[in-house]
Parts: sequence; structure tokens; C-alpha cells
Amino acid sequence: MATTYLTATQGTPTNSKKCTVSVWLKRTGLAADTSTGTFFAGVNTSDTTDNGFINFNPNDKIFIQSSLNDSNKLGFVTTRVFQDSSSWYHVVVAFDTTQSTSTDRVKIYINGVQETAFDAASYPDLNLDLPFSLSGLQFQLGKYPTANDAYFNGLMSHYNFIDGTAYAPTEFGETDSETGEWKIKASPSVTYGYNGFFILKDGNSVTDSSPNSNNFTVASGTLTKTEDCPSNVFPIWNQAFMPFNIGNQVATNGGTTIGSNSNGDSSNLASMGARSGKYYWEIRVQNAANTRSCGIVRSDIQGISSTEAIYPGGNGNASNFTSAYNMVNGYVQTVTSGTQAQQGSLETLTTGDYLGVALDIDNLNIKWFKNASLVTTTNLTSAWIANGLFLIPANRMDGAQVVEYNFGNGCFGSTQLTGTTYSGTGGLGIFKFEPPTGFTALSTKGLNL
Repeated sequence: MATTYLTATQGTPTNSKKCTVSVWLKRTGLAADTSTGTFFAGVNTSDTTDNGFINFNPNDKIFIQSSLNDSNKLGFVTTRVFQDSSSWYHVVVAFDTTQSTSTDRVKIYINGVQETAFDAASYPDLNLDLPFSLSGLQFQLGKYPTANDAYFNGLMSHYNFIDGTAYAPTEFGETDSETGEWKIKASPSVTYGYNGFFILKDGNSVTDSSPNSNNFTVASGTLTKTEDCPSNVFPIWNQAFMPFNIGNQVATNGGTTIGSNSNGDSSNLASMGARSGKYYWEIRVQNAANTRSCGIVRSDIQGISSTEAIYPGGNGNASNFTSAYNMVNGYVQTVTSGTQAQQGSLETLTTGDYLGVALDIDNLNIKWFKNASLVTTTNLTSAWIANGLFLIPANRMDGAQVVEYNFGNGCFGSTQLTGTTYSGTGGLGIFKFEPPTGFTALSTKGLNL
């Protein structure tokens, strides 16, 4: 959501002592990002000392705090860290201050499992009126309640708030009998109470899907729909693994836009790869003069120097993944153990062009497209997938720049694809251009076709 947050004003609660927050989240900015990671908040807009929030703190731990008149009424910091930017978390927090045992008054669940280890735990008093469940307070989803520049960087889906009941996570999710994974219950059977709501159900609609009409407003930024969801996970730029100059790159727009915040060299890998199948994705050239390598690496990356990489590139002088290849000069180059070999002309890419990548692991080749026209094909050797290796989308930057990817998510940056769009094999993904026959989106469903 980056600079986006949602608001709605609460009415008189059904029960100010009990409530439940349930939301599915995918993090695209970790501690290296400036965002505090707040995904739920309630705040008295006329007196911000009355507030409560749930977020990922700068140490990537879940942090819950609530206060009245600037006096803290409850507070928690988990011992466990949450740095997986490749998958979705289901977070449920159930509050019930009527419980006689203090440790039963706040319960935190991640993917159906209760968190029991805390760095800090301050339980609310018996029968406390929860500060973020009071009449007239404003819900702020995706923003820290007392700061104007701290937003949640990531994706949200199936967002439920229950007023008046503390529910277990099994009301909102369940274990898949075949895979053992925790999955969504798309239509939970719960009583929402007066202030309860259900938004972001199967899309970016802020219209309440509960029996209430507690609709939200996009108070800032752009709320963009993405195909990336808990039931079909797409790659993002992996903020937990940046092997070169780790602090230089920041992923935004649901993790599909990658930008360097300095003039230094930096590189990154996508959060998903494959060792068989046919996959297609697209890249929009933001600044042709500065856009560098958008390519593929092997999974046996150790440091950088031993990596094999293929990029649409130019006249870079360095000999490995850290080298800067300028797409303006238009070559596809293979980089193998200190040598680089041109694989054919890619033509000049200019600002506003689209680069299409069709990775055919089954037949060991990569087709490169410019604005839907096939330009060249790079042939691979069996060594690229020998001994269980798999191939991963990679991005290389030399200087401050931004590159926008569409792995089938259906957007470039915050711009939703409109008009005629295309899906890959199996109806997966939304693309600007038609993928070659037999190619699909690199996603969890695409990997299992």
C-alpha cells in the first residue's frame, strides 16, 4: 500500500470490551524500509493520545499498543520475527477484557497458531474499554495513527473486524486437508456487531461485504488490485535477500516495483523461481538511460561471483551479476564464471517500452520480446537446471532508478491494466501482451499446472 491508507469512522460499539481483527497480509517492505508496517489502527482524530494499533515494528516483530489520555493500556511485542516477503500471513488478534485470567484477554494468532512467546507483554485490566473500540474513533488501515508518513508497505486481503466477539482464527481460515497449508475461509460465519466490517474481499473494493454498510474511503494514495492473493501467490522482489549492497533497493507497489535509493550498485532476486515449466512476465522501462539488467539467475548463487546470469544488456564491463548492462545499447548477454557473451541484438529499448520475458525451462531457452514482438532467443544448457538448480528472475541496478514488473499481477506500479488484456495458460495472471502459447504466470498455481 506504500502511501495508501483507508479510513472509516466508528459508531457506538456493540461491546467495547471485545473485538477481533483478522487480515491476510503480504509484506513487501521489511525493517530496511522506513515504514513502520502498521496495518490496523483506531485513533481519536481530535485527541490522538487516544489510539491503538497493530503493526510490524522496525525489528519485524508484531507490536500491539493501545492508550487512553497518553497512558498505555496494553502492549505486546512478539519474540518471533516475520521477514518472509514471499508468502502471505494470516494475522488474527482477539481481545476480550472480560476474561478473569489476564493472559486470555489478548490472543495473537499467525496462520492459525497462537503466539505464546513475547519480548514484552502488558495485558489490559479486567473489563477495560478498549481504546481503539470506542465510539467516534476513526479506523485507519495501513497507517500509523500519529504519523503522516508511516504507511504499511505490502498487500492486504480479506480484512475483517468483529465488534463484540473474540473469535478464534478457525472462523476465518482452515487447514487444507491435502496440502496441510492454512487457507482462507472466503465467507466466514460470524456476527460482526455494529462497527464490524469485511473489506478487500477478492479485490480492492472498500465496500463492506458484511451485513453492515461500514464502507471505507481511500484517504491517501492508490489502492490497486493485484492477482497476488493467499490462494495464488506471485513473486515479489525479495526484501529479505538482496545479495549486493543490501540497503540500496526498496520494493513498493505490492513488491513489483523495485527502486534503488542511492547511486550505488545493487541487485535483487524475485521471491519465486522454477526448475521446470514455461513462464512469462513483463517489464516496463521507466527510464531507458538508467534502466539496467532485468534477467534471470541460477539458484546456486553464493555471494555474487559464482553466479550465472542472463540479462538483456549492453556494454557493461564487469563480469558477473554485479555488472551494469545498459538495455539502451541492446544486447542479450550470458554471464558465466567471469566471461560474457552476446546472445543477439535486442534492439534499442526506450522509455515507455515493454520488455517481455518468456522462460521455457522445459526446452532450455528464453525468448525476449519488445512490445510483443519477438526479438531474439537465448539458448541455455542443461547445466542451468542440473543437480536440482532452479531459475529465478533477477534485477540489477547501477544508480538511482525504478523498474516496474508485471509477473501477471495485472498492473505496472500502481497503474492497473485496462482495455484488452491477456492471461497465461490455465487462465492465470493478467498481462498487457499475449504470452506465447503454453506459457503461464510464475505463481504457485502456475508452478502446479
